[in-house]
Amino acid sequence: MSFTFSDALAPMNGSATRNIFKLLGRPEIISFAGGMPARDCLPVKEIAQCCAEIFADPAEAIRCLQYGATEGVPELREEIIKLAGDVGITGLGHENVQILSGGSQGLDLLLKAFVNPGDIVLVEDPTFLGFLSTVRSYSARALGVRTGDGGFDLEDLEAKIKKYRPKLIYAITTFSNPTGRTHSAANRKAQAELASKYKLILIEDDPYGRLRYEGTPVPALKSFDQTGQVVYVSSFSKTISPGIRAGFALGHEDIIRKLNIGKQGTDLHSSNLTMMAVARYLQKGYFYPHIEKSIPVYRGRKNAMMEALGRYMPGEFRFTNPEGGLFIWGEADAKIDTQELFSEAMARNAAYIQGSVFFANGMGANTLRLNFSNESPERIDAGIRVLGDLFKETIAARY
Repeated sequence: MSFTFSDALAPMNGSATRNIFKLLGRPEIISFAGGMPARDCLPVKEIAQCCAEIFADPAEAIRCLQYGATEGVPELREEIIKLAGDVGITGLGHENVQILSGGSQGLDLLLKAFVNPGDIVLVEDPTFLGFLSTVRSYSARALGVRTGDGGFDLEDLEAKIKKYRPKLIYAITTFSNPTGRTHSAANRKAQAELASKYKLILIEDDPYGRLRYEGTPVPALKSFDQTGQVVYVSSFSKTISPGIRAGFALGHEDIIRKLNIGKQGTDLHSSNLTMMAVARYLQKGYFYPHIEKSIPVYRGRKNAMMEALGRYMPGEFRFTNPEGGLFIWGEADAKIDTQELFSEAMARNAAYIQGSVFFANGMGANTLRLNFSNESPERIDAGIRVLGDLFKETIAARY
């Protein structure tokens, strides 16, 4: 059969990660492709208890099962205001908080609110592939800005602001997906000042920031915002559960009001059960102890991957060594095409994400992203050995 689909979906082929998940049903495949939390770090017992308490109270059960407010239940917004203080974001009221069905919904709503066809959006190069796909769905254009260990190349950022007059700037400032890098406090302050100077909206995406295994926390970019140009987006996908689809946006009340209107036309409101369960989870004090329990798990797996990379990978590769988050980024000096080699890696029962999908212009054929959170240290060691052998063989055959 033949169907005529809208132009909005034409540039969207589905996330590379989502597509690869379809191939990973076989338990023998060691996957470094996704970004899923460890199974051991899902608080099944605590979430079950919170849900049971909601349905044990007739009034709460009815509130859960009835329609709700688009901005989200008030008790969750109150808890999020408290959490925001941990990263230096203060002075918030309920009018500055929008509850989301996952952090990705916030990115979509912000693009819906600010971007017209043909507009430019500046992003880190490389950046989150899901955001690039969503930008294309609005017939806008993502343009990469040079990015290093400390954040944006500020000269390149300002030059592109002046040349292209973008509508938005987008950055994952702490433990970036895909590189694992973190923007310095000075870089964040300069970004906020540029956003204010040129009256641009800057989206700070922070789903990984609480998963810090070493080093010193950096205040949120939003904490340097003096004029309301920065919108902070986060979620509980990596700290509680991705399946509950709970996130939030913090920003100027006029922006939050516009996101609220956009959300009304998307899903009316997030799941009442999810919002109420997360609020209760936070109120009962489960959040911080759970993160403290999860961090040694992730630290151990990250260290296992770094050790395996040093042991098995060819010297032509360089890898980031993040202080937290879920990802390690690799780049080869040699002529390695990670997309071309993916099928062979899968045939050897190991999977990764080719780096080119994270670049606005499709470059980065010699790069890859590795996730360490969802495999045991033993399987991490075995999988990296498989990839190391593949890349060594490829380099030897071409040089």
